[in-house]
Order: sequence, then C-alpha cells, then structure tokens
Amino acid sequence: MNQVMTALQRMGIAFFSFHLISVPGRRSGLLRTTPVSPFSVDGQRYILSFGQTQWVKNARESGWGILARGRRRWKVALVEVRTPESAVIVREFPLKIPAGVQFFVRLGLVEKPAGPEQFAAAAERLALFRIDPIQDGQPGAVQQAG
Repeated sequence: MNQVMTALQRMGIAFFSFHLISVPGRRSGLLRTTPVSPFSVDGQRYILSFGQTQWVKNARESGWGILARGRRRWKVALVEVRTPESAVIVREFPLKIPAGVQFFVRLGLVEKPAGPEQFAAAAERLALFRIDPIQDGQPGAVQQAG
C-alpha cells in the first residue's frame, strides 16, 4: 500500500491527508520515502508514527526531510517532541486524522476505542515530529523538543 501511495503522489496525484516524507538514510545518505499524514495543533504541523520505523530512526539522525504533496515539495526540519509534552499533541491525532487511527490500532500501539485518551496514553510508544520550515537552507544538527 505504501508503494501505491508513493507512486501516486510522485505522479502528482494527492489524496486524503497523505503526504510523502523523504529522509536521508543513516548509512547511505540516500533519501528514503514513506507516506505520512501531517496534522495541525495550535498552528504547528506534526507527523505521528510508530517509534521504531526506519524513517523515524533516520529522522532522529538527520533532523530534516523533504515533505511532498502531489508535485509540491518543502525542505523541513523534523523536531522530535517527547513525552510528556507529546501526549497533549498526540491526543489530537484521532480528531484530526480519523482515517489514520486504524493503522495504530492494527499495530497494537493504541487500544480501542482509540480516542484521544488512548492516544495520549500511548504517547511513549509513538514518535511525534514537529515540522518546521528551514529558513537558511541548512537543517543543522538533530533538534529535539521536550
């Protein structure tokens, strides 16, 4: 499914909340791409994922990526937000991206009914990144909040 979504996005077909995040590999430095669903809380954009995926490990190492939707691309800083601060933001995910909830339930990361309280309780098992625009063209060192 990830490959299908990635191919459609690269052809310029954007649908639902899907974007692509491309992050340099830890060893190769080559950009690795995966679909994500950014969401906004209090004017800030975030990406939520399972904490042990390869793209998350790569984002923690590099601190930056390229966010794309259809044919539009933005170079962004990826600033990890950790618990306890992340729990307040993570609880908004099921309200903002209800179609993405089942992904976390199927992986056993969030318990049913998978509402805001269950997402907040699962915050330690999830990876949350704030998406910041890169002002000077340089991502700099890995940044972490919290």
